[in-house]
Amino acid sequence: MGSKTKRIRKLKRQVKDLRARIDGTGLALVSPLAPKGGFPEIAPVRGVRLATAAGGVRHANRTDLMLAELSPGTSIAGVFTRSSTRSASVLDCQEKIGGDSVAGAAIVVNSGNANAFTGSDGQRAVSAITGLVADTLDVPESRVFSCSTGVIGERLPHDRITSRLAELKAGLAVGGFEGAARAIMTTDTFPKGAFREIPLAGKRVRIAGIAKGSGMVAPDMATTLAFVFTDAHVRQSALQEMLSRRIGPTFNSITVDSDTSTSDTLLLAATGQCGADASADSEFEEALQDVMADLALQVVRDGEGATKLIGIRVTGARDDTDARRVAMAIGNSPLVKTAIAGGDPNWGRIVMAVGKSGAEADRDTLSIRLGDIHVAENGWVSPTYRDRDGVDYLKGDEIEIHVDLGIGQGVANVWSCDLTPGYISINASYRS
Repeated sequence: MGSKTKRIRKLKRQVKDLRARIDGTGLALVSPLAPKGGFPEIAPVRGVRLATAAGGVRHANRTDLMLAELSPGTSIAGVFTRSSTRSASVLDCQEKIGGDSVAGAAIVVNSGNANAFTGSDGQRAVSAITGLVADTLDVPESRVFSCSTGVIGERLPHDRITSRLAELKAGLAVGGFEGAARAIMTTDTFPKGAFREIPLAGKRVRIAGIAKGSGMVAPDMATTLAFVFTDAHVRQSALQEMLSRRIGPTFNSITVDSDTSTSDTLLLAATGQCGADASADSEFEEALQDVMADLALQVVRDGEGATKLIGIRVTGARDDTDARRVAMAIGNSPLVKTAIAGGDPNWGRIVMAVGKSGAEADRDTLSIRLGDIHVAENGWVSPTYRDRDGVDYLKGDEIEIHVDLGIGQGVANVWSCDLTPGYISINASYRS
């Protein structure tokens, strides 16, 4: 049997396996790349109470609303999509970020409808939601942040959200991160959470986060939707600086399909309830990055239809910017992603992606590795490379591509996933 026939049969088996995991919503029950231990154990974060409810925003009897109540004095930082068609919720959040406050705060999230490209109606929906949340929780409306994710271009039935606010208020409780993570899912196949606890000034500081994302993932100064909470005290300006520094190597270094969402938002809240000040603490910032990186990688592991996680490391570029250009070109290439899905070590497609990236490159200094396998070097196939080695390596579900341009000191790391028929199946019927 020829290798091409074998690959075709393998792809057919993958599609069959994917369909076998389909439930009544048309979504895969769980990604094969999901963390083996399931949702992590997350201790309550002091100053944070969570609640969820089924609002029927798009699907009946589905938990699709999340409310977070934050204690007085909470600092809030945020990063957002730079899409020129960003949603009404994003625009509202951007206006509210900045400055310390002694007041409490709240975050309200719905899935099923992105409230994007909905004109003035979208703005009215945001005002109606944030205004009633403010009244319900007795916090200033300027401290209520709303986020929406789902279908673009459809009016948000905000009354389905506001009618559940009394229920959400009654349900507020410490903990509950897994339920909150499930409430914000769209095509996600598993809830995403991360947790770290570190000692600081004789206290135990907790950092917990949840995220959603599966498709339309190529963040630009933000993420899909993510919410990170800590009980450390951090001045708002310091919190914003930390978040802005750590977004690059985490959420801005992942891609599923090269498409940047209209709704990308990451909100970071520091309640200060543990009694330790982390405003200038490097260990706290590193732990924060750990949480963000954990969540970002889970987003890639849940890429729509994905069967393989792809780590891409580029070294030897002219500078870090060029290294990132090359890494993203490889991670976004449909030809590279489909080759990996089919188990075909067609390294010429990696060469192609390097060449199209716009970064400075020299054929005669370029080298490529798949894991520990030297595939190409000095502008030509490595004399030790055997195609069978590449085929065997691509049978795994975690693939590493290392490209060295050999012309400078620039470095970048990006994470992507393969492109399978499952991606088409999910997105061809997303609204139905």
